[in-house]
Amino acid sequence: MTSPLRLGIAGLGTVGVGVVRIVRQQAKMLTTRAGRPIEIVAVSARTRDKDRGVNLSHYDWEDDPVALAKRDDVDVFVELMGGSDGPAKAATEAALAAGKDVVTANKAMLAHHGQALAELAESKGCNLRYEAAVAGGIPVIKALMEGLAGNEMTRVMGVMNGTCNYILTRMQNAGLTYEEAFAEADGLGYLEADPNLDVGGIDAGHKLAILSALAFGTRTNFDAVELEGIGAITIDDITQAADMGYRIKLLGVAQMTGRGLEQRMSPCLVPASSPLGQLEGGTNMVVLEGDAVEQIVLRGPGAGEGPTASAVMGDVMDIARGLRLPVFGQPAETLADARAANSTVPAAYYLRLQLIDKPGALAKITAILGDAGVSIDRMRQYGHQDTSAPVLIVTHKTTRADLSEALAAVRETDVVLADPVAIRIEEV
Repeated sequence: MTSPLRLGIAGLGTVGVGVVRIVRQQAKMLTTRAGRPIEIVAVSARTRDKDRGVNLSHYDWEDDPVALAKRDDVDVFVELMGGSDGPAKAATEAALAAGKDVVTANKAMLAHHGQALAELAESKGCNLRYEAAVAGGIPVIKALMEGLAGNEMTRVMGVMNGTCNYILTRMQNAGLTYEEAFAEADGLGYLEADPNLDVGGIDAGHKLAILSALAFGTRTNFDAVELEGIGAITIDDITQAADMGYRIKLLGVAQMTGRGLEQRMSPCLVPASSPLGQLEGGTNMVVLEGDAVEQIVLRGPGAGEGPTASAVMGDVMDIARGLRLPVFGQPAETLADARAANSTVPAAYYLRLQLIDKPGALAKITAILGDAGVSIDRMRQYGHQDTSAPVLIVTHKTTRADLSEALAAVRETDVVLADPVAIRIEEV
């Protein structure tokens, strides 16, 4: 009989427990599909005595994940601790240095240290697999690395944080304020310990940096991702966007332009009738565009025990079958240092302004926009509120630079009561 593939699992939270359950409950199926048994030999976590709902007495326990990574009887180190540095990075490096394959769900570690880890893995002839790091149960990494390998990718975009999508969906469907929807998501346990990782766009930005490297053959560069969270989105933005046939999503977009690689994670308006516009709750969606395939849409659960553990096991099964691929789809030494580019592709924008209700206020704003080369497509003025006049403008396509120039001038006038809100309208 072929020797078993022996796993060491570091991190026994939701995902780690999910992996244990799959290995134990689906042992016969995994053996049949992989051509060899899959076994867990040892585990590690911060707390040994915690009740995790699964029996771990059959496995050796290591208090130190680095010691687990170095064990002679571990073939694949499964890193599920999280964190860009610290024990997760140290144990991953130790496993690779010892010539062991690694499977991880750690998006932050890969976004910040992907190039160095890829070089180490490939120098040792090891696999470093990370399907679970992006979009939970959606096999987007495999799609880019294998199924779409014959394409020159032109754009990658998607909703990659289920918590943000849940908040925006609840604002849309239940008429909740941002604060009310945030509190509801927090009560359900959807938010990270540091909520800004979710609502600030950081979590989704990590995922976008990984997808960019795969899609465009570049080194991961999280620092080049333009980040804007959803904290400034109001229920008025939600309802007014709906009036015009749009929905607001925290959308990640990466594309190679003549000026460099554009990577941005920010709220955008998308057509309500589009697949992204119809995405509800905590679900994720990734849209991949290539020269040959044109456009494909992948949709599914972006988090949770089952979906994420499923993605981890997909990588484990590939290793068991003997599949070996470069970490980012091509040798790490060939990955380019892409020049970072700001949002240079022209787009229409939604503008929300709170003007003082006095003669000439709106004329002053439209003149400033015109002087900056920003033309107006549609404009609505909503009911006056005491001495203020809410105004909604949709521009024709313009560059972010021209719009920023115009908004800077608007802020200097004596007719605005609050900072203007500008949200890009993305064509999908």
